[in-house]
Amino acid sequence: MERVVAIIPARGGSKGIPGKNTKPFLGMPLVAHSIRAALGAETISDVIVSSDDDAILTVAEDHGALALKRPANISGDEASTESAVVHALATVDACRLADVVVFLQCTAPLTTSSEIDQVVRTRAAMNADTAFSVVDVHAFLWEIAPDGTGIGVNHDATKPRQRRQDRPKEYRETGAIYALRKDAFIEAGDRFFGRSVPVILPDAVEIDLDTPRDWALLEAFAKTTDLQGLVK
Repeated sequence: MERVVAIIPARGGSKGIPGKNTKPFLGMPLVAHSIRAALGAETISDVIVSSDDDAILTVAEDHGALALKRPANISGDEASTESAVVHALATVDACRLADVVVFLQCTAPLTTSSEIDQVVRTRAAMNADTAFSVVDVHAFLWEIAPDGTGIGVNHDATKPRQRRQDRPKEYRETGAIYALRKDAFIEAGDRFFGRSVPVILPDAVEIDLDTPRDWALLEAFAKTTDLQGLVK
């Protein structure tokens, strides 16, 4: 059986929502929701939070994760998520024993343990190199030409508008869950390599926490639906 570790990259800096990763969401620090989901997943053996911020690391320890201090040279705005994951894999003993690494976006607090398990198990079942969470989308996308006119991206605006059910299926990467073969990921240095499999999560919530408005919308939605019994 494969050993799977979860890594949650969580930087301290946030321009859109200051202190975002430790800000209470439904009564619990934001990053704690991802920790809780990872700890509850049947497929995950170890949960690691990588951060440059001591407050985030304290939250990680308080909620049962291993806290890893991230070096300054991979903590700035230009640092990639991959660099934090590679650092954790090279530093934490539990990672050396792992076959698969899962990294989670801490700004997706409604991610569930079962969704993590679904992505991990789909990768294994399909013998894929990577698996990642997606949701189906039905939006009509546009580009704007230099003269200001619209250009249809995934539709032909010169033809009659198609019904949703008549259009090709399209999916959006949620950015919430990635499961990767560890050794191949280290060699590639990127989250996509080899055979990549999208995993459709029909109940995933499509709100990215980039602004205070996003935060208010997502928290209001969660309170209305009380997903996973999160509301305190």
